[in-house]
Amino acid sequence: MDAKKIIKRLCVGAMALACASMAHAETYPSKPIKLIVPWPAGGGVDTSARMISEPLAKRLGQPVVVENRPGAAGNIGTALAAQADPDGYTLLMGSLSPNAVNPHLYTKLGFDPIKDFAPVALVYVVPSFVVVPADSPFNSVKELVEHAKANPGKLNFGSGGVGSSQHLFGVMFNKATQIDAVHVPYKGTSPAETALIAGQLDYMLDPPTCLPFVAAGKLKALAVAAPSRNPSAPDVPTLDELGIPDVHTSTFYGVMAPANTPKEIVDRLNKEINEILQTEELKGRMFKLAAQPGTGSPEDFSKFVANELERYGEIVRLSGAKKVD
Repeated sequence: MDAKKIIKRLCVGAMALACASMAHAETYPSKPIKLIVPWPAGGGVDTSARMISEPLAKRLGQPVVVENRPGAAGNIGTALAAQADPDGYTLLMGSLSPNAVNPHLYTKLGFDPIKDFAPVALVYVVPSFVVVPADSPFNSVKELVEHAKANPGKLNFGSGGVGSSQHLFGVMFNKATQIDAVHVPYKGTSPAETALIAGQLDYMLDPPTCLPFVAAGKLKALAVAAPSRNPSAPDVPTLDELGIPDVHTSTFYGVMAPANTPKEIVDRLNKEINEILQTEELKGRMFKLAAQPGTGSPEDFSKFVANELERYGEIVRLSGAKKVD
Protein backbone atom coordinates (compact mmCIF):
# COMPACT_ATOMS: atom_id res chain seq x y z
CA MET A 1 0.00 0.00 0.00
CA ASP A 2 1.44 3.38 -1.00
CA ALA A 3 1.81 6.35 1.34
CA LYS A 4 -1.18 8.25 -0.07
CA LYS A 5 -3.55 5.36 0.62
CA ILE A 6 -2.22 4.97 4.16
CA ILE A 7 -2.72 8.67 4.86
CA LYS A 8 -6.22 8.53 3.36
CA ARG A 9 -7.21 5.61 5.59
CA LEU A 10 -5.81 7.31 8.66
CA CYS A 11 -7.79 10.45 7.88
CA VAL A 12 -10.99 8.47 7.34
CA GLY A 13 -10.43 6.66 10.64
CA ALA A 14 -9.83 9.89 12.52
CA MET A 15 -13.00 11.41 11.06
CA ALA A 16 -14.99 8.35 12.05
CA LEU A 17 -13.72 8.55 15.63
CA ALA A 18 -14.52 12.26 15.79
CA CYS A 19 -18.03 11.69 14.47
CA ALA A 20 -18.60 8.86 16.95
CA SER A 21 -17.41 11.06 19.80
CA MET A 22 -19.73 13.90 18.76
CA ALA A 23 -22.69 11.55 18.41
CA HIS A 24 -21.98 10.09 21.87
CA ALA A 25 -21.80 13.57 23.37
CA GLU A 26 -25.09 14.61 21.72
CA THR A 27 -26.95 11.69 23.31
CA TYR A 28 -25.19 12.04 26.65
CA PRO A 29 -26.38 11.12 29.17
CA SER A 30 -28.62 8.19 28.33
CA LYS A 31 -28.26 6.34 31.65
CA PRO A 32 -27.47 7.07 35.32
CA ILE A 33 -24.13 8.66 36.22
CA LYS A 34 -22.01 7.44 39.13
CA LEU A 35 -20.16 10.05 41.20
CA ILE A 36 -17.48 8.35 43.28
CA VAL A 37 -16.66 9.84 46.69
CA PRO A 38 -13.44 8.23 47.96
CA TRP A 39 -14.36 8.96 51.58
CA PRO A 40 -17.09 7.86 54.02
CA ALA A 41 -20.52 9.48 54.02
CA GLY A 42 -20.91 12.66 56.03
CA GLY A 43 -17.49 14.23 55.44
CA GLY A 44 -16.57 17.31 53.46
CA VAL A 45 -16.05 15.51 50.14
CA ASP A 46 -19.35 13.65 50.54
CA THR A 47 -21.15 16.90 51.36
CA SER A 48 -19.85 18.62 48.23
CA ALA A 49 -20.86 15.67 46.05
CA ARG A 50 -24.39 15.45 47.42
CA MET A 51 -24.80 19.21 47.16
CA ILE A 52 -24.47 19.15 43.38
CA SER A 53 -25.72 15.64 42.54
CA GLU A 54 -29.44 16.40 42.74
CA PRO A 55 -29.46 19.66 40.76
CA LEU A 56 -27.05 18.13 38.23
CA ALA A 57 -29.38 15.15 37.80
CA LYS A 58 -32.30 17.49 37.09
CA ARG A 59 -30.33 19.35 34.46
CA LEU A 60 -29.03 16.22 32.76
CA GLY A 61 -32.26 14.27 32.95
CA GLN A 62 -30.57 11.24 34.49
CA PRO A 63 -29.85 10.21 38.11
CA VAL A 64 -26.45 11.15 39.52
CA VAL A 65 -25.74 8.49 42.12
CA VAL A 66 -23.17 9.23 44.83
CA GLU A 67 -21.13 6.12 45.63
CA ASN A 68 -18.88 6.17 48.69
CA ARG A 69 -15.71 4.11 48.21
CA PRO A 70 -13.49 5.03 51.17
CA GLY A 71 -10.08 3.71 52.14
CA ALA A 72 -6.36 4.54 52.16
CA ALA A 73 -6.89 8.28 52.66
CA GLY A 74 -8.98 8.52 49.50
CA ASN A 75 -6.66 6.49 47.29
CA ILE A 76 -8.93 3.46 46.79
CA GLY A 77 -11.93 5.32 45.40
CA THR A 78 -9.74 7.66 43.39
CA ALA A 79 -7.98 4.69 41.75
CA LEU A 80 -11.36 3.13 40.90
CA ALA A 81 -12.44 6.33 39.17
CA ALA A 82 -9.17 6.51 37.25
CA GLN A 83 -9.71 2.98 35.92
CA ALA A 84 -13.33 3.55 34.83
CA ASP A 85 -14.38 3.81 31.19
CA PRO A 86 -13.90 7.37 29.92
CA ASP A 87 -17.51 7.73 28.79
CA GLY A 88 -18.82 10.32 31.25
CA TYR A 89 -20.80 7.82 33.30
CA THR A 90 -18.26 7.51 36.11
CA LEU A 91 -17.04 10.72 37.74
CA LEU A 92 -14.95 11.50 40.80
CA MET A 93 -15.33 14.14 43.48
CA GLY A 94 -11.69 15.07 43.75
CA SER A 95 -10.17 16.90 46.70
CA LEU A 96 -6.92 18.10 48.22
CA SER A 97 -5.70 14.92 49.91
CA PRO A 98 -5.84 12.29 47.14
CA ASN A 99 -5.27 14.66 44.23
CA ALA A 100 -2.54 16.95 45.57
CA VAL A 101 -1.12 15.68 48.88
CA ASN A 102 -1.18 11.87 48.74
CA PRO A 103 1.11 11.64 45.69
CA HIS A 104 3.82 12.98 48.02
CA LEU A 105 2.90 10.65 50.89
CA TYR A 106 2.28 7.26 49.26
CA THR A 107 4.60 5.16 47.11
CA LYS A 108 1.68 3.11 45.69
CA LEU A 109 -1.26 5.30 44.75
CA GLY A 110 -2.89 3.21 42.06
CA PHE A 111 -3.31 6.30 39.87
CA ASP A 112 -1.45 9.25 38.41
CA PRO A 113 -2.99 12.49 39.74
CA ILE A 114 -2.42 14.32 36.44
CA LYS A 115 -2.33 11.77 33.61
CA ASP A 116 -5.29 9.68 34.76
CA PHE A 117 -7.89 12.45 35.07
CA ALA A 118 -9.68 15.06 33.04
CA PRO A 119 -10.61 17.86 35.48
CA VAL A 120 -14.19 18.98 34.88
CA ALA A 121 -15.11 21.75 37.31
CA LEU A 122 -13.96 23.23 40.60
CA VAL A 123 -17.02 23.12 42.88
CA TYR A 124 -15.77 25.13 45.85
CA VAL A 125 -12.90 25.77 48.22
CA VAL A 126 -13.01 26.17 51.98
CA PRO A 127 -10.33 28.12 53.87
CA SER A 128 -8.82 27.32 57.24
CA PHE A 129 -8.90 29.50 60.34
CA VAL A 130 -6.31 30.05 63.04
CA VAL A 131 -8.26 29.08 66.14
CA VAL A 132 -7.43 28.85 69.86
CA PRO A 133 -9.41 27.73 72.94
CA ALA A 134 -11.93 30.20 74.32
CA ASP A 135 -9.87 30.67 77.50
CA SER A 136 -6.57 31.04 75.65
CA PRO A 137 -4.44 34.01 76.71
CA PHE A 138 -3.92 34.80 73.03
CA ASN A 139 -6.38 37.24 71.51
CA SER A 140 -4.46 37.89 68.31
CA VAL A 141 -2.06 36.13 65.98
CA LYS A 142 0.60 38.62 67.03
CA GLU A 143 0.31 37.54 70.68
CA LEU A 144 0.41 33.86 69.70
CA VAL A 145 3.49 34.29 67.50
CA GLU A 146 5.36 36.46 70.00
CA HIS A 147 4.80 33.93 72.78
CA ALA A 148 5.84 31.03 70.55
CA LYS A 149 9.06 32.81 69.56
CA ALA A 150 9.86 33.54 73.18
CA ASN A 151 9.16 29.93 74.14
CA PRO A 152 10.32 27.70 71.24
CA GLY A 153 8.93 24.19 71.34
CA LYS A 154 6.56 24.97 74.22
CA LEU A 155 3.31 25.47 72.27
CA ASN A 156 1.53 22.71 70.38
CA PHE A 157 -0.87 22.56 67.47
CA GLY A 158 -3.29 19.80 66.56
CA SER A 159 -4.47 18.08 63.41
CA GLY A 160 -6.55 15.20 62.13
CA GLY A 161 -3.41 13.11 61.57
CA VAL A 162 0.11 13.10 60.18
CA GLY A 163 -0.01 14.38 56.62
CA SER A 164 -3.58 15.67 57.00
CA SER A 165 -4.50 19.08 55.63
CA GLN A 166 -4.49 20.56 59.14
CA HIS A 167 -1.00 19.21 59.77
CA LEU A 168 0.31 20.70 56.52
CA PHE A 169 -1.53 23.97 57.05
CA GLY A 170 0.05 24.23 60.50
CA VAL A 171 3.47 23.63 58.96
CA MET A 172 2.84 26.44 56.47
CA PHE A 173 1.80 28.81 59.25
CA ASN A 174 4.76 27.91 61.45
CA LYS A 175 7.22 28.35 58.61
CA ALA A 176 5.78 31.72 57.60
CA THR A 177 5.88 33.03 61.18
CA GLN A 178 9.20 31.31 61.97
CA ILE A 179 7.90 29.63 65.11
CA ASP A 180 8.73 26.21 66.57
CA ALA A 181 5.73 24.28 67.87
CA VAL A 182 4.96 20.61 68.55
CA HIS A 183 2.56 18.78 66.26
CA VAL A 184 -0.05 16.61 68.03
CA PRO A 185 -1.92 14.36 65.57
CA TYR A 186 -5.38 12.91 66.27
CA LYS A 187 -7.49 10.37 64.44
CA GLY A 188 -9.65 12.87 62.62
CA THR A 189 -10.77 16.48 62.77
CA SER A 190 -13.49 15.98 65.36
CA PRO A 191 -11.26 14.59 68.16
CA ALA A 192 -8.67 17.27 67.43
CA GLU A 193 -11.30 20.01 67.75
CA THR A 194 -12.54 18.41 70.98
CA ALA A 195 -9.00 18.52 72.39
CA LEU A 196 -8.61 22.14 71.34
CA ILE A 197 -11.87 23.13 73.02
CA ALA A 198 -10.72 21.33 76.19
CA GLY A 199 -7.49 23.35 76.19
CA GLN A 200 -5.25 20.36 75.47
CA LEU A 201 -3.96 22.14 72.35
CA ASP A 202 -2.76 25.71 71.93
CA TYR A 203 -3.94 26.34 68.37
CA MET A 204 -5.02 24.78 65.10
CA LEU A 205 -5.34 25.68 61.44
CA ASP A 206 -8.88 24.38 61.22
CA PRO A 207 -11.51 24.17 58.44
CA PRO A 208 -14.85 26.01 58.76
CA THR A 209 -16.19 23.18 60.93
CA CYS A 210 -14.71 25.28 63.73
CA LEU A 211 -17.05 28.24 63.12
CA PRO A 212 -20.05 26.84 65.08
CA PHE A 213 -17.70 26.44 68.06
CA VAL A 214 -16.54 30.02 67.57
CA ALA A 215 -20.15 31.22 67.47
CA ALA A 216 -20.89 29.22 70.63
CA GLY A 217 -17.98 30.83 72.47
CA LYS A 218 -15.96 27.61 72.73
CA LEU A 219 -13.16 28.75 70.41
CA LYS A 220 -11.66 32.03 69.25
CA ALA A 221 -10.88 32.64 65.59
CA LEU A 222 -7.80 34.83 65.30
CA ALA A 223 -7.44 34.88 61.51
CA VAL A 224 -8.46 33.26 58.25
CA ALA A 225 -5.72 31.89 56.01
CA ALA A 226 -7.15 33.18 52.74
CA PRO A 227 -6.56 36.05 50.31
CA SER A 228 -9.74 37.81 51.48
CA ARG A 229 -12.08 37.78 54.46
CA ASN A 230 -14.71 35.08 54.50
CA PRO A 231 -18.32 36.27 54.13
CA SER A 232 -19.39 33.78 56.80
CA ALA A 233 -16.95 35.32 59.32
CA PRO A 234 -16.49 38.92 58.13
CA ASP A 235 -14.97 40.15 61.40
CA VAL A 236 -12.06 37.69 61.25
CA PRO A 237 -9.00 39.31 59.60
CA THR A 238 -6.86 37.58 57.01
CA LEU A 239 -3.28 36.64 57.78
CA ASP A 240 -2.29 38.95 54.91
CA GLU A 241 -3.87 41.86 56.78
CA LEU A 242 -1.84 40.91 59.84
CA GLY A 243 1.45 41.05 57.95
CA ILE A 244 1.73 37.31 57.24
CA PRO A 245 1.27 37.12 53.46
CA ASP A 246 0.68 34.16 51.19
CA VAL A 247 -0.32 31.62 53.84
CA HIS A 248 -3.42 30.61 51.91
CA THR A 249 -4.57 27.25 53.18
CA SER A 250 -7.71 25.83 51.66
CA THR A 251 -9.25 22.51 50.78
CA PHE A 252 -10.75 22.14 47.32
CA TYR A 253 -13.56 19.96 46.01
CA GLY A 254 -14.08 19.42 42.30
CA VAL A 255 -15.51 17.02 39.76
CA MET A 256 -13.11 14.97 37.64
CA ALA A 257 -13.56 12.40 34.90
CA PRO A 258 -11.25 9.61 33.76
CA ALA A 259 -8.63 10.73 31.26
CA ASN A 260 -9.73 10.65 27.59
CA THR A 261 -13.35 11.41 28.39
CA PRO A 262 -14.68 13.21 25.28
CA LYS A 263 -14.15 16.96 25.50
CA GLU A 264 -17.77 17.60 24.53
CA ILE A 265 -18.93 15.72 27.63
CA VAL A 266 -16.42 17.44 29.90
CA ASP A 267 -17.49 20.84 28.58
CA ARG A 268 -21.17 19.99 29.04
CA LEU A 269 -20.64 18.95 32.64
CA ASN A 270 -18.53 22.05 33.31
CA LYS A 271 -21.28 24.30 31.97
CA GLU A 272 -24.02 22.64 34.02
CA ILE A 273 -22.00 22.63 37.25
CA ASN A 274 -20.95 26.27 36.89
CA GLU A 275 -24.58 27.29 36.36
CA ILE A 276 -25.66 25.26 39.40
CA LEU A 277 -23.10 27.06 41.55
CA GLN A 278 -24.64 30.40 40.60
CA THR A 279 -28.12 29.51 41.82
CA GLU A 280 -29.35 31.19 44.99
CA GLU A 281 -29.97 27.82 46.65
CA LEU A 282 -26.37 26.69 46.19
CA LYS A 283 -24.98 30.08 47.16
CA GLY A 284 -26.94 29.88 50.42
CA ARG A 285 -25.73 26.37 51.19
CA MET A 286 -22.12 27.29 50.46
CA PHE A 287 -22.38 30.38 52.66
CA LYS A 288 -23.31 28.14 55.60
CA LEU A 289 -20.17 26.09 54.91
CA ALA A 290 -18.00 29.22 54.57
CA ALA A 291 -17.25 27.87 51.10
CA GLN A 292 -16.31 29.94 48.09
CA PRO A 293 -17.78 28.66 44.81
CA GLY A 294 -15.46 27.66 42.01
CA THR A 295 -15.64 29.13 38.55
CA GLY A 296 -13.86 28.67 35.28
CA SER A 297 -13.20 26.18 32.55
CA PRO A 298 -11.91 22.61 32.74
CA GLU A 299 -8.53 24.02 31.72
CA ASP A 300 -8.61 26.44 34.65
CA PHE A 301 -9.33 23.60 37.07
CA SER A 302 -6.57 21.51 35.51
CA LYS A 303 -4.02 24.29 36.12
CA PHE A 304 -5.32 24.74 39.67
CA VAL A 305 -4.82 21.05 40.50
CA ALA A 306 -1.35 21.01 38.95
CA ASN A 307 -0.33 24.04 41.02
CA GLU A 308 -1.68 22.49 44.24
CA LEU A 309 0.17 19.25 43.52
CA GLU A 310 3.45 21.11 43.08
CA ARG A 311 2.91 23.37 46.09
CA TYR A 312 2.22 20.55 48.52
CA GLY A 313 5.32 18.63 47.50
CA GLU A 314 7.45 21.19 49.32
CA ILE A 315 5.04 21.44 52.26
CA VAL A 316 5.02 17.67 52.81
CA ARG A 317 8.80 17.71 52.76
CA LEU A 318 8.88 20.44 55.41
CA SER A 319 6.36 18.54 57.56
CA GLY A 320 8.72 15.59 57.91
CA ALA A 321 5.99 13.11 56.94
CA LYS A 322 7.44 9.93 55.49
CA LYS A 323 6.17 8.09 52.44
CA VAL A 324 4.25 4.88 53.05
CA ASP A 325 2.99 2.11 50.76
